[in-house]
Amino acid sequence: MNFPSDLRYTKDHEWVKLESTTATIGITEFAQRELGDIVYVEVETVGKTLEAGAVFGTVEAVKTVSDLFLPVSGTINELNAALGNAPELVNNDPYGEGWMIKMTVNNVDDVKTLLDAAGYEALAG
Repeated sequence: MNFPSDLRYTKDHEWVKLESTTATIGITEFAQRELGDIVYVEVETVGKTLEAGAVFGTVEAVKTVSDLFLPVSGTINELNAALGNAPELVNNDPYGEGWMIKMTVNNVDDVKTLLDAAGYEALAG
């Protein structure tokens, strides 16, 4: 499995890519494999400010629906509109075209407290 070293990870299997104060967030390759074929991504929190750990949306797969947890506190600015017509992007390219949201982070230092690639790989096995 692939765990890019330029990303940070959560124990809930989300990844974060920080650029200045903007974070791009999605689910990991491990998570999408566990879920199976993604058929729908729902995020109704665009424009809202949420705390770390809050549910920001759901991802629906053929076998289950799973909550998506916000890795750090901040304001959700954007949903990846491409997922509306092509939710399978999460399966095909979880760290690229399959990203889910972009947000403004309240405190960029919070991102540094998340798992690095080696720490996440140890968790995911």
